[in-house]
Amino acid sequence: MSAAVSTEGAGVPGIRPGSASPAPAPEAVRGGVPLAIAAAATAVYGLLGVQQWRSFASRSWDLGIFSELAKAYSELRAPIVPIKGDGVNLLGDHFHPLLVLLGPVWAVWPSGLALLWTQALLFGLSAIPLTRLAIDRLGPGLGTLAGLAYAFSFGLQSAADVQFHEIAFAVPLMAFSLTALLRGRIVPALVLAALLVFVKEDLGLTVAVLGAVVALRRREHRVHGAVLAAWGLGWFVLSTFVILPLLNTAGQYDYTGNLGSPLDVFFPADKWMTVGMLLLAAGVVGARSPLIWLMLPTLAWRFTGTVEFYWTWYWHYNAILVPIALGALLDALGDRRTGRATAWLTADAPRPGGLVRTTAVAATAAVTLVLGSQMPIAALARPDALAHSPRWDAAQAAVAAIPDGTVVASDITLMAYLVPDHDVQWTHGPNTRVPDCVLVDQAAFSWSGNPPADPAQWAADTYQVAYQPLLDENGFQVSCRPETL
Repeated sequence: MSAAVSTEGAGVPGIRPGSASPAPAPEAVRGGVPLAIAAAATAVYGLLGVQQWRSFASRSWDLGIFSELAKAYSELRAPIVPIKGDGVNLLGDHFHPLLVLLGPVWAVWPSGLALLWTQALLFGLSAIPLTRLAIDRLGPGLGTLAGLAYAFSFGLQSAADVQFHEIAFAVPLMAFSLTALLRGRIVPALVLAALLVFVKEDLGLTVAVLGAVVALRRREHRVHGAVLAAWGLGWFVLSTFVILPLLNTAGQYDYTGNLGSPLDVFFPADKWMTVGMLLLAAGVVGARSPLIWLMLPTLAWRFTGTVEFYWTWYWHYNAILVPIALGALLDALGDRRTGRATAWLTADAPRPGGLVRTTAVAATAAVTLVLGSQMPIAALARPDALAHSPRWDAAQAAVAAIPDGTVVASDITLMAYLVPDHDVQWTHGPNTRVPDCVLVDQAAFSWSGNPPADPAQWAADTYQVAYQPLLDENGFQVSCRPETL
């Protein structure tokens, strides 16, 4: 990695004798611009969450799942998530113990919307160290553009659009770790990277690669790098093959079946498009930084996977890769204060010229801008973007009609809205429990266009007990067992 430079002027290691050191960016720029970009990103992603919440945009059941996890942690319980099935411990689904930090958030604000704002804050926070580093290395103009391109990148936008996922905690950890690494602060960088193993099991491999990069590039920290590599690899093996099967109700790792043949990694073309977009996010020149290797573990499991949405630029799978892309870009473009840059395994190569630097940074912005109206935050430009759905009052009435503390089977639409005051399971899930009430949204996509005409009768047939219609308003229908009312 490039040598740390924390001061400017003569005598700073890495500055060639007799060369003029560029004037440092004003402190108001170094401090104010990163904070402004972070605040803007937090606000935009938070408002995107508000727009989704008010319009009942439910991309999947995941917000409901993580809401149940946060609720359990706030009550100092194991993360049992009935939406996934009876007695399902979410730590047996993916290994993310760091999500215990959601417990205090839920205790203060028991709502799925709190998770969306938390993710927005984490994404915004990640822009601070990377933007400041970009300004230091590239100057105020290009550095600010690089920070903006990162904060509103396709990787973060698509992650926010599919609502909350555990990867939200990995994004700032990666951003702060890579920034510390590029500033030569090796031990803090490795400590921050080490925490990634507690966000998701596959990140252990990413941590291992980072350890290998440090060991190869920094002789004085070879032992540190080797220890980090062993830590990452060890936690990957332990979490994937021991902890997850141990806590899984079926005694297995649920996602092994999603992996296909390594020969499938190159096809279809969607995979190459994703790689191309990530290379553009790294300004293309970032490919000559060994930091780009950190993308390989994530891309490997995604591209050998048989699930189609693993392959594309959409969903949340690129969120952890965009801070890597910017880190690799800044590493490869070098530091204006030293005049040196990284090229492959050399950390003392000449800095690329101005045209290369400008083109590379422009590419990081262009890869998102070219998608234009396809980008999720474009929806916020509509005059009615934050208006409540015409069905809002009916949905509130449906939730309020169900007695607090009861077991509710719901389709996806209002699943997360029910979690604060109810024990929620999925109408299409494997649960054997008989719910007290059933909530059906005739417009929910989980019914595949064929919702039950008579939800009370459907519930009676499904659970073999009697249900009484309680509410039918604007497509929302509630039925409960008579003894519950």
